[in-house]
Amino acid sequence: MAPRRAAALRGGGQSLREHLIAAAGRLVARRGVAGLTVRDIAREAEVADGVLYNHFADKEELLAYALHAHVRAVEAEQEGASPRPGEGTVEANLRAYLQRALALHAAILPAFAGLTTQPKLLARLAELPTPLDGGQGLRTEIAGYVRAERELTRVAATISPDAVATLVVGVCHDLVLGRLLDPAGPPPEPSPDLVDALVATLLHGVLPPG
Repeated sequence: MAPRRAAALRGGGQSLREHLIAAAGRLVARRGVAGLTVRDIAREAEVADGVLYNHFADKEELLAYALHAHVRAVEAEQEGASPRPGEGTVEANLRAYLQRALALHAAILPAFAGLTTQPKLLARLAELPTPLDGGQGLRTEIAGYVRAERELTRVAATISPDAVATLVVGVCHDLVLGRLLDPAGPPPEPSPDLVDALVATLLHGVLPPG
């Protein structure tokens, strides 16, 4: 093993591939993917530039894995487990899902800024499963929760679980992406009043009673 490679791995149990993903993940968390070069990643990992190509087909493959690692790390830092069907109230559970989803998006989406200008990286990401919720994805998890509550008759039989999940995730995209595109705009963390209003709209819709 070359001295620089040995120094980079000394004292750890990671393989060199894992070490490279971790190093790229740190950069992604700090800077996002826009403008990252092979040299940037190699310096962060304390290896020679060419070492990356011994373990990945190209920079985009490494960055795709680094983005996945970043998302999983952010998710692991979230406090508390997801609400369980049949426990608590549907209102409280939807609020918990919305707040968790907003926190995840606020922490994750900045790292994805600039992806639209990197088609090769987008293609590499498309080859990998979603990193959230054990591979099922946030939208699928929320839809599964609503579907289970519907089977328990705690949610109306006419409700579409996929529609509820789409609305929750869409709110997160709107609030967080809007902040990224307009740094002078409102913060991505909505006020408690807005969260209450969003949950009430999910529960009761927009038509007047009767």
